Parts: sequence; structure tokens; C-alpha cells
Amino acid sequence: MAIADVALSPEEFRSLAQQIEDALSSAIVGQREVVRGVLTAVLAGGHVLLEGAPGLGKTMLVRTLGDALQLDFSRIQFTPDLMPSDITGTTLIVEDALGHKSFQFQPGPVFAHLILADEINRATPKTQAALLEAMQEHRVTVARASHPLPEPFIVLATQNPIEMEGTYPLPEAQLDRFLFKLIVRYPGLDDLVDIAARTTTNQRPVVPRVADGETVLRMTALARDLPVATPVLRYAAHLVQNSHPDAPDSPPLVRRFVRYGSSPRGVQALILAGKIRALLEGRLNVAFADIRAAAHPSLRHRIILNFEADAENVTSDQIIDAILAATPDV
Repeated sequence: MAIADVALSPEEFRSLAQQIEDALSSAIVGQREVVRGVLTAVLAGGHVLLEGAPGLGKTMLVRTLGDALQLDFSRIQFTPDLMPSDITGTTLIVEDALGHKSFQFQPGPVFAHLILADEINRATPKTQAALLEAMQEHRVTVARASHPLPEPFIVLATQNPIEMEGTYPLPEAQLDRFLFKLIVRYPGLDDLVDIAARTTTNQRPVVPRVADGETVLRMTALARDLPVATPVLRYAAHLVQNSHPDAPDSPPLVRRFVRYGSSPRGVQALILAGKIRALLEGRLNVAFADIRAAAHPSLRHRIILNFEADAENVTSDQIIDAILAATPDV
């Protein structure tokens, strides 16, 4: 039976999404904004970049997501000596029982539904680029042969802050492939106590299996079918346009500190995330508030700052705050 023949209702979407979020929260202490962001991106069919210092639970979050969604899970540990073929796979010469030799493709770890690209900025740009075709086209090409990847295909990459030793900044083209960039912040005192209480005993949280790959695809299809009013579309487009320093309505902070603004993928991310947020709140219409809520995770990695911003410690989040303040929703 085709996925389209078993359409979900908005109520079923919201119930399933809440169950997935509860499953993630059962294993992840705090980080509610990150958990909601990962859930939103997965239901939108997009990839996520998680940035934070080591030990903050980024890897555990992705593993828990794989358990809750019953998806084929693959972990790739990025290191400076990792080669592109270690990710995509390679063609080998295979000999059968009769001594006949032939070429056979051996799939790499990228052939799974859910990919954890752990510490992606530890690898060189050449290896990072091996994910580009997979993330954008959902296929890889090896020895002139194209191999489709399983659906759904979602990459959740973790990276340490760029200023930490032994890291390589991700190329702008690869950053743009991520629907969201989420910042995993250091936990507060109460969360630290809860982490210590949960992880220093023999008991481990049991993550319930809530959905499977087909259900995720049906949820994504429902979200994409949600209509968006023209004024909301124009507001999202106006936000992206105002991220460019040469735009007529861009705020002074953008003109001073931004080198390049968001690509058109930024407006796509705003609209998709807005649709998911509306459904999660039980609404069948996307509001201006949904777009504003998606602005930071959708745009922070798509705005390229200049050297002056780096010298004065201006962040992309501050730039987005200025864009939101300068862009009317009417």
C-alpha cells in the first residue's frame, strides 16, 4: 500500500510527534529547545547540524532518535584521516567459486536511514564534501554508477566549536545543506544534578519505539501539504532578503557586519519549519509567529559574517535579532 493511500490526520500527526518528543526527553536531560528543533527538522525531512562542546549529549540525542523511530542507524566518526570512500563505499573486485572476477559495489555507512556524522568538523574538507551529494540528492555516485539511498534519509551531524583545537570549518556549500543549525548549550545546575543521578547507576532509560520510517514519511507528506498564506510567504522571503547587506531594507547591523546573506534555501527552511510548528500546536495555518520562531535555527548558519564582526564578537544570532526587529509582518 502506498504511503499516500494511508494519509495521517493532523490530530494523529500531533499525537505521534508528542510521543516522539517524549521519547527523546526520556533520555535527554534538559535541552528542550534542541529536542524540539531536531524533531521539527526530522519531520520536515531536513538535516541538522548540532554544535556544542564535547560531553553535552549530542551523540546520545541522535542514538535515542534512532531507537524511537525504528530507523536503520549508522554512525560515522569523522577523523583527520577519514577518506571519502570510507563514507560512500567503494567498488571491489570479487571472485566467485568458478574463479570468475567481477566488480561489486560495497556500500559504505552512509546507506542507512539515520546518519550520525559525529564531530564532522574533525575531518578535512575533502571528506566533508563526500556527504554533499548524499545530503542533497539522496544518492551517491561511485565509479560512474549512481546508488540511491534509503528513505527517509536524515543526516544529524555534530561539531565542536570551531575555536577548539584540531577542527576544520565546514564549507559554506555544505552548511547550506542543513535545514537547521542548533546550539547545544551547557546545562544548568539542576540539569547537571539530574544527569549525575541518571547516568551513575545500573539503570538505563528504556526508549519506547514510537514510529517507523514509513510513518515519518507520511508525517512529512502531511506537513508539506499544509497551505501557507501569501503574506506569510512574503514575510519569510523578506526576512531572507534583509539578511543581505545590499538589500534596500536591511538593518544597519547587517550592512556593517554581514559579508553574504542567506541563500534561497533559507526561505525554504523557514516555511517548512513553520508548517511543522503549526501542526505541533494543533493549527492548520502557518502564522507569522511560526516563521519568527524558526528564524534562528534556519538562518544562523547561512549568514556569513565579515572580519569586523569576528573582531567585535558579533554573532549571527545578533544579526538575526536585528533582521526580525527591522522586518514588519504586515
